[in-house]
Amino acid sequence: MREPTASAAWPASSSAQVAYVLKAYPRSSEPFILSEIHRLEARGLPVRLFALKPAEPDDREPRHAVVDRIRAVPEFLIAAGSVSGVWLPAWLAAHLPRFSGALLRVARRHPRGLARSLVLLVDELRASRRPPRSRMKRAWVREWLQAVDLADRLGGTPAVRHLHAHFAHGATSVAWLASAITGVSFSFTGHAKDLYAEDSNPGGALARKLAAAAFAVTCTDANRRLLDGLGTATPVHLVYHGLNDDFSRLLRDQAPPAPEPRAFRVLAVGRLVRKKGFDVLVEAAARLHRRGVALDVVIAGSRGDAAAAIEAQIRQAGLGGVVRLAGPQDQRTLFEWYHGAHVFCLPCRVLDDGDRDGIPNVLMEAMACGTPVVTTGVSGIPEMVRHEGNGLLVPPDDPAALADALDRARTDDRLMAALSAAARTTAAEQFDGDRLAGRMVRLFAEAVA
Repeated sequence: MREPTASAAWPASSSAQVAYVLKAYPRSSEPFILSEIHRLEARGLPVRLFALKPAEPDDREPRHAVVDRIRAVPEFLIAAGSVSGVWLPAWLAAHLPRFSGALLRVARRHPRGLARSLVLLVDELRASRRPPRSRMKRAWVREWLQAVDLADRLGGTPAVRHLHAHFAHGATSVAWLASAITGVSFSFTGHAKDLYAEDSNPGGALARKLAAAAFAVTCTDANRRLLDGLGTATPVHLVYHGLNDDFSRLLRDQAPPAPEPRAFRVLAVGRLVRKKGFDVLVEAAARLHRRGVALDVVIAGSRGDAAAAIEAQIRQAGLGGVVRLAGPQDQRTLFEWYHGAHVFCLPCRVLDDGDRDGIPNVLMEAMACGTPVVTTGVSGIPEMVRHEGNGLLVPPDDPAALADALDRARTDDRLMAALSAAARTTAAEQFDGDRLAGRMVRLFAEAVA
């Protein structure tokens, strides 16, 4: 396992800047990225911030306080609509005029780089036709145009010496193509679906992105093994996300709320999407309810592709007074809810298309609060949660096992106290966001040296 050594601060003598390339900004669902940028700035690293688009309307709230602590002013690349389901020549006719100025300036400044990027674009369009896909991934055309726009903007910011993208699909594609144009090095952080889903990087594009990068970062050791297995010489570094900055401040400055007598409270947090396994939690709750167990299940998170099905499942099981969908909540509210819950539950699963979580950040938030966790041993979760060591693990898609584990959490006070203490220790020792940000500083310092 290759990990950079920690660095306290960006060298004061360095005038180099690092540009972050994000798909959207500022996303409420990505506090780990927002916290990373803020913590890098706090160590003196000058960050430029480029986003392919503003955050989606359903991912803007609750707004995290850390956004206001970020000094970098976001620059949004020229808007480019979806290429899916449209005739490509018509799409180009509508979009090329927006990019004409950037194309002309980049052609004058980087003629060879622009030609190199066009060859790269054609190669990737051809590669995306390979099985299992039968049609090319035309999003490459949109990403190439936005890379031209990014390269044009970099011409006015010569201090930018390195590009770093989050998620290994769209944003990394733009950073890779812009790097080909300008010669500025790039790296990326891979997370979960962006690494495992074939549709994210069709035709083996992930291996080619990795081979072209100066280095890659990922947030689980399972992901690191995947990237190392692609056979490139590019170093891959494991850097866990760590607790986000807003939550770390609450832990430091906010007294936990006083416990209240209540029915057995099970808390779950996450977007209502299939990979979270909330349907399994609802079925487990139904089993406990039928046993006569008094419980109160709260699922906090924004709507997603599984929301309607979960709502229907709650109605059909007659659990309207047992399971509550609370919607998205801010960090302060979650802080209070973690402390008020008897157990935190997140029964994650891996979907058929490869979509999965890495290590869900809400797990480390709950553990940092000392809330016992019940989850599944998929993806990177076992790197944080050890069965009967600092939490309980059950098989995915097994509501009977989940119900038994929740009942065990309800009745075994001695075990839960031990798991709570061990969970706090794990969160403090392995997932300190400030310390982990120091590793990113060191990586960037090496990249621009």
